[in-house]
Amino acid sequence: MGADAAGGMKSGSLWPVELTHGPVTLRPWRQRDRRAWDELRRRNAAWTAPWDSTRPPESIEPPLTFAGMVRQFNRRARLGTMLPFAVDYRPDGQPAVLAGQLTISGITHGSASWAQAGYWVDQRWAGRRIIPTALALGADYCFFTLRLHRLEVAIRPENVRSLRVVEKLGFRHEGYRSRYMHVDGDWRDHEMFALHADEVGLGLLHRLKHSA
Repeated sequence: MGADAAGGMKSGSLWPVELTHGPVTLRPWRQRDRRAWDELRRRNAAWTAPWDSTRPPESIEPPLTFAGMVRQFNRRARLGTMLPFAVDYRPDGQPAVLAGQLTISGITHGSASWAQAGYWVDQRWAGRRIIPTALALGADYCFFTLRLHRLEVAIRPENVRSLRVVEKLGFRHEGYRSRYMHVDGDWRDHEMFALHADEVGLGLLHRLKHSA
């Protein structure tokens, strides 16, 4: 299941889900992505380290291997609590390359009807609207297919590039949360951004297409 070129969503989608707009595709992680993942993370270690989530010392969860991560992602996706996407990019018509990650987690239906998104992109592809497009695709899927009411993004105040993504897509700033999430080895403050379904109009892909 997926999105057409104009961003329209097919209803009734179940995991696995693949969404495409232009040169950007969101797809499930696969075990065969391990080599590309290892190379991507190694090459981007300094680029992503200040923004990478980490586990506090008191965490009772064991460390995950890549294989374990993929299994966990797909298990949670099948349960409907997560959309763990690999972000592929086709540069200038060339074969697709793994370019980053978009994870929509904490999906809750019922009276809450919300989720939270997080993302990062390979430094060599930064500035090509890959992550704004990926977040727009994921958000439109959440609002128009899953019928969620609310999508949140938590960003460290120092992360200027991530702040530009939510600003470009019109996420509303809701405030400051002290020591909100364990990132780069400590509990870090975050700025909170959100959108509600009644604020997105024709969708975020449409909004991105018409943004400067």
